[in-house]
Amino acid sequence: MVNGNGKPMKSKMSGFHELSADEKLELIKKFADLTDEEQELLRKTGALDIHKAEMMIENVIGTTEYPVGIATNFLINGRDYMIPMVLEEPSVVAAASYAAKLARPLGGFVAEADEPVMIGQIQLVGIKDMKEAKRQIMLKKEEIFDTANNCDSVLVQFGGGVRDIEVREFETKRGNMVVVHLLVDVRDAMGANAVNTMCERVAPLLEKATGGEARLRIITNLADRRVARSKAIWSRDVLGEDTIEKILDAYELAANDQYRCTTHNKGAMNGIDAVVLATANDFRAIEAGAHSYAARDGHYRPLTKYYKDDDGNLVGEIALPLAIGLVGGATRTHPIARIAVKIMGIKSAKELAQIVASVGLAQNFAALKALATEGIQKGHMKLHARNIAIVGGAETKKEIDAVVSRMIAEKNISASRAKQILEDIRK
Repeated sequence: MVNGNGKPMKSKMSGFHELSADEKLELIKKFADLTDEEQELLRKTGALDIHKAEMMIENVIGTTEYPVGIATNFLINGRDYMIPMVLEEPSVVAAASYAAKLARPLGGFVAEADEPVMIGQIQLVGIKDMKEAKRQIMLKKEEIFDTANNCDSVLVQFGGGVRDIEVREFETKRGNMVVVHLLVDVRDAMGANAVNTMCERVAPLLEKATGGEARLRIITNLADRRVARSKAIWSRDVLGEDTIEKILDAYELAANDQYRCTTHNKGAMNGIDAVVLATANDFRAIEAGAHSYAARDGHYRPLTKYYKDDDGNLVGEIALPLAIGLVGGATRTHPIARIAVKIMGIKSAKELAQIVASVGLAQNFAALKALATEGIQKGHMKLHARNIAIVGGAETKKEIDAVVSRMIAEKNISASRAKQILEDIRK
């Protein structure tokens, strides 16, 4: 891009962060040659006003919006839920709702979640005697507890705090390393800020005890002490024996082939990420933890499993770490996230984790059923056809419905065909 003098503009900009949002946007308009219309679209921030957005991240020039859908039919631990889901992919909300409906006759979902224990890691290098270093650390256990818990009196007041420590030893090409794990109950928080602060505070004490030097002092996103589980039974009478057998064959491939397993797990994450985003939680941490957990034995495995019970019904289960919170971070500051929490009527992070796991299982089941029977494209493309119609230029509801109807009847859902149909309609 070029500036008003015809000279190329560079991305190296001193003081960009000190500009107001409007000033940043004006500069980006020049850099990218945005139109006035494009600039105004970035200015329309919706529920998340620009001032709140600026408190959340740096160098803000606007916000973006995703659809908020509601998954219906969910019965979890005997309670009915309407569940907000935020994502851009068609068919996911409908599929999760459908799977939840099919699970209701035999009780819906039964879910549980571990206590919200997160792990902080403190890396120590330059250790000469690892056995002695471990002994000295364990002798300082109570002092470590006190030092860490003094970082967050509010967390301790609500029943959280350090629960235990672990010492791990590594022999690497860089020399011996000791890694101390702080196991911290973070209550209704995701926990990263609290745990990272504790790691920073404890590190000097560990250096003194071991004679080593602290390097990394940070939370791990493999929250394997904070696993959420959900289980549902789909009736043989509802699904049919043939469908159950096909689903089990599809699952077995995921259990034995990493290529299939990757997409199998993505099906679960479609539902999980959508609820995590709706509540403004850290979906990157959830994704990293889920896939690491799936490979915890050295082989990448499905997050779900399926089998038949004694009555021939299909049983589905899911288990994955869910570092998810209700307090702190964007969950409390983002207005739509607060509304999402209110819609679900949840009171604790553990309850939210149970909901998220159940939606993940529902979505995974729905994807398996579609793949094993009619194929994924039939339902997905039917819903996707509306997006294609809009891409083709349809603007009004009447135009969109007409284009969609023709494309589905012709079994030709494409942007080029949508454009042709639209031209015919407008003539």
